Amino acid sequence: MSRYPAVRLRRTRSSDWSRRLHAETVLTPADLIWPLFVTDGAGVEEPIASLPGVSRWSLDGIAARAREARALGIPCVALFPNTPRALRTDDGREALNPDNLICRAVRAIKDAAPGLGVLTDVALDPYTSHGHDGLLDAAGYVVNDATADMLVRQSLVQAAAGADVIAPSDMMDGRVGLIRDALEDGGHHNVQIMAYAAKYASAFYGPFRDAVGSSGLLKGDKKTYQMDAANAEEALREVALDLAEGADSVMVKPGLPYLDIVRRVKERFEVPVFAYQVSGEYAMIEAAVAAGAADRDAMVLETLMAFKRAGCSGVLTYHAAHAARLMGG
Repeated sequence: MSRYPAVRLRRTRSSDWSRRLHAETVLTPADLIWPLFVTDGAGVEEPIASLPGVSRWSLDGIAARAREARALGIPCVALFPNTPRALRTDDGREALNPDNLICRAVRAIKDAAPGLGVLTDVALDPYTSHGHDGLLDAAGYVVNDATADMLVRQSLVQAAAGADVIAPSDMMDGRVGLIRDALEDGGHHNVQIMAYAAKYASAFYGPFRDAVGSSGLLKGDKKTYQMDAANAEEALREVALDLAEGADSVMVKPGLPYLDIVRRVKERFEVPVFAYQVSGEYAMIEAAVAAGAADRDAMVLETLMAFKRAGCSGVLTYHAAHAARLMGG
């Protein structure tokens, strides 16, 4: 005699303990990287209007955020500078200053929160007067090889300051291999490279450019070096090259609109894959909350779970501290 239904999938959902027992994906504070914006001065907190709830911090504030991250169980922070306009030049030379904002912030974090990982961004856009990630030729084209040479020097400066993870976000061809060789030759054998391997020319970056002070500086767009949103196979080629050149992990950026890329990278390469839940994604959640259209706590945890479910080892998110508190960090 047949029974209806033979299998009841709702049975394991019927109570909280059972839902927790059968959960296929686990999200913890250890899955988060917290991006922080550094500014000059002392005792400074500058709220960023396009990123509600996010501020730029002077070094003392950055040190306090680092201690907060460690207390919450967040394993790593990522640093981005708001370089003063007077120090921005066509060649981005401030990136090579061993006493620039980022290097001072790395040292401040290492003093304030020993054991916390520090990821530093390798690209020239926070340092150039034109807002591009690299050097320009006379026609305004971002040149690859001369830029890569600058990125190598920038990476060595950051590694010497104490960075644990170097994250090239520029999308220049060949730069990962050059940086890896330079780190090895410089004795920085344990400094990791997290390559922005599939970084798309996205409309979701606007608030970030406000945060690092490059909004309004950019001449043209970044489509000659960042990826076309229409392409997926190309992303796999980019990842393959970065891994062959010595990347320890790879990143997909932006996040939620590119979860298909995260999944394809994870399945193809079986390596640590990270995603950046970028400023525009964060701002959309906050706008929905402000409009009364969503519950922040539920949206934050659901979107982060989506990254993990797609195959991410971790997520860079401006909601990191909030999410960690929700998870009991």
